[in-house]
Amino acid sequence: MRETSFNPAQLRTRDADRIARYLRHLDFYQGKHWPAESRNRQLVFNYARVSIDKLTSFLMQGFGFNCDPAPSPGAGPADEPDDVLAGVRRAEQVLRLVYEQNNLAQLDYETEIDTAVLGDGCYKVTWDRDEKRIRVTSPDVSGIFAWWLGDDLSRVWRVVSRYQLTGEEVRLLHGRAVGRKTAWISEVWTAAGFDLFVDTELVESGPNPYGFIPFIIFPNVREPKHFWGVSDIPVLVQPQQELNRAFSQLSRILELSGNPIAVLENVGSAEDIRVQPGALWTIPEDARAYLLDLLQGGGVRLHADYIDHLYRALHDVSETPRAAWGGVEKELSGAALRIEMGSLIQKVIRKRLIRTDTYHRRNAMILKLAELYRGESFAGVNHRVVWGHVLPQDVDRQAQTEQLLVQAGVHSRRTAMDGMNIQDPDGEFDRWLEERRRILEMNREFRVQSPTRRGEPRERAPAAEMEAPE
Repeated sequence: MRETSFNPAQLRTRDADRIARYLRHLDFYQGKHWPAESRNRQLVFNYARVSIDKLTSFLMQGFGFNCDPAPSPGAGPADEPDDVLAGVRRAEQVLRLVYEQNNLAQLDYETEIDTAVLGDGCYKVTWDRDEKRIRVTSPDVSGIFAWWLGDDLSRVWRVVSRYQLTGEEVRLLHGRAVGRKTAWISEVWTAAGFDLFVDTELVESGPNPYGFIPFIIFPNVREPKHFWGVSDIPVLVQPQQELNRAFSQLSRILELSGNPIAVLENVGSAEDIRVQPGALWTIPEDARAYLLDLLQGGGVRLHADYIDHLYRALHDVSETPRAAWGGVEKELSGAALRIEMGSLIQKVIRKRLIRTDTYHRRNAMILKLAELYRGESFAGVNHRVVWGHVLPQDVDRQAQTEQLLVQAGVHSRRTAMDGMNIQDPDGEFDRWLEERRRILEMNREFRVQSPTRRGEPRERAPAAEMEAPE
């Protein structure tokens, strides 16, 4: 074992404020909005959770990736050697296999929600020696600790992952017996080395088998000059709490109005007074009795107007306009809808700026592990993240536009497929070529005679077998 200067005991107090903040945000997301319990009615309309879930759905719309040959000076796509093109196809196959094996569509959605709530997210990309495959996981970010060099937040030189296992799990995973029901595991990663601690005991130490730190730590939204990110929860706290309070107050008023309060004046005793249909009250001659009307003077309207103002504040600070909730009261054109949803689109774009680098780095780690453990070679291959449109698109009109752009030579078929959010452009193009080849063969084999003018026959293919025009 090599010597290490790391001590797991220092993690007990490191980043305590950050971890406490995670717990508060998670509680609020789960609906714990009232600061203290009360015997009075405390309604919770969890708009904070719904707005985060909805924003995440818009964010992950049409997420995918594509691989291309690395550009060569003075060379075009037709000049690329066959081995480079084969490497591009193989890189896409490897990435898609890893995505399917790890069910990354679901994992990415859950991680994005967790990142929006806590303010930070994390992925871990490793090689599973038992199953002989690449494993992608999303560790609990409250157990992730990072060290960076000086004022350069991008130069992370050490990452520690801390989590708890039962005694049986420690024995199964690490072959060690512990005398307690649970134990804390600390994985210490640097680009050069790896250390494993069980509680405070160093049980494994050696070189990093990957040559890179297999963690990607990323913020929900970047706060300038800070490594850790900002959650979507804090701006929602006050509007959400005030909305709950206003709804609870209005609910109590309506309940009391349905069970009216009897008010008696100049009455010494009210033992036989009952508020019920057909009840007769006997009171002194100079006394006065009436039911308290809490709704007189438009009181309920004032409460409803106030709730409407809270709704608007909640939509404004969350940047999810009412139209995002399906509340468009009139038909809007594409441009008008984009204006209506402008704040949501801008928020999604801000997040995608960060996520593009995150998923690009994750794909790079996957391909690197495939080279290390599967003998693959991806030299000359570029990979990029592709995002779908935030708003629904008119597919028919978009297809016509892409057809015109391809025919005019403005961009390629592959770029058009990217715009149409086709996940495997090369595969689709290969299938199209195969269909085209088969159609041409059928046309040559099954030619029929069809007259064009009286007495002047010509050859043509059946209408169902004719090739579509370019």
